[in-house]
Amino acid sequence: MLAQWANTRKSSFRQCGEERGRGRRFQPWAIPVIATGLFIAATPTQATATPLDSRNSYVTNFGSDNVSVIDTDSNTVVATIPVGNGPGGVAITKGFDSRAYVTNQFSDNVSVIDTDSNTVVDTIPVGDVPFGVAITEGFDSRAYVGNFGSDNVSVIDTDSNTVVDTIPVGNGPVGVAITKGFHPRAYVTNQYSDNVSVIDTDSNTVVDTIPVGNGPGGVAITKGFDSRAYVTNQFSDNVSVIDTDSNTVVDTIPVGDVPFGVAITEGFDSRAYVGNFGSDNVSVIDTDSNTVVDTIPVGNGPVGVAITKGFHPRAYVTNRDSDNVSVIDTDSNTVVDTIPVGDGPNGVAITRGLFDSRAYVGNGSSDNVSVIDTDSNTVVDTIPVGDGPFGVAIGK
Repeated sequence: MLAQWANTRKSSFRQCGEERGRGRRFQPWAIPVIATGLFIAATPTQATATPLDSRNSYVTNFGSDNVSVIDTDSNTVVATIPVGNGPGGVAITKGFDSRAYVTNQFSDNVSVIDTDSNTVVDTIPVGDVPFGVAITEGFDSRAYVGNFGSDNVSVIDTDSNTVVDTIPVGNGPVGVAITKGFHPRAYVTNQYSDNVSVIDTDSNTVVDTIPVGNGPGGVAITKGFDSRAYVTNQFSDNVSVIDTDSNTVVDTIPVGDVPFGVAITEGFDSRAYVGNFGSDNVSVIDTDSNTVVDTIPVGNGPVGVAITKGFHPRAYVTNRDSDNVSVIDTDSNTVVDTIPVGDGPNGVAITRGLFDSRAYVGNGSSDNVSVIDTDSNTVVDTIPVGDGPFGVAIGK
């Protein structure tokens, strides 16, 4: 039954993106995406940059076209900000005067939120169905927005809040992740052409197009020298490992069914944690050997993955179909807690710092955010937000 169900999900995921142009709309619940942090990321989620004095959590409410701002000290909503139609992805610049960049799928634009005043200071037209977004670090930062419907990436200058380049990529760009360093590159997963576009952020040109598995979605990049990009391929049930120096696939790693969410621990002996939406487990990849060293059963439909900082990090995995969060001890690779949350948990983001960190989980079906104390692994607050909360990012 599981295999039949997973195959059905794969078929429906692929069908949802085969319409071209403006008829093709990327629904955040149509495939298991994070922000990002997505990117999920979420995806971030490597896709989200957060300032050192993080205080507020920014939650995109896909159904009510607004962003809820949660004060992470009081766990109350301090602002509800109208944005464009169908907000999904969110990324935040680092440093002083930080801004949150929100991708609005149905109005084909990006809302720029001043995190001091919590008001929209710019609305920037981009391509069709923008979703994934990541921001370069340092001076003259740029936001890279993947436009799922028009098969290109909009490059936004974060000083002027204007589009300075539009870069053609593959079909159905979803995930965006950016390397660190002096000459960063953006890695864009193209879900329907089964490849990854590599963008040189100095010239804003595609310098490589890398064939990967079928239906690439999530992407996370290791830190430090000899960095690698880990790309989850939903329809071929594997992970492609890209050497970011040579821009070649150096390994293809079989994992569970319908992998999407991916996050990587920091430091030596790093591991990649991959949520397999179709087989209800998490694959743990040793990034030195690029082998699966553990497969951990979790709840039903794991989507988002976020990892705490510090010496003994834990991975928090949102299980969309069982309405809970699995907490994985990354030393033993065992589930040490299963935490009931709201209905349909999607995105997850964790406050920075070694002490008193909290995980913020957007529950897409119950229209609220669960706040998890990462010391006790209990829900300490449930916060009503807008309709269909999806993307979560921790900001100023």
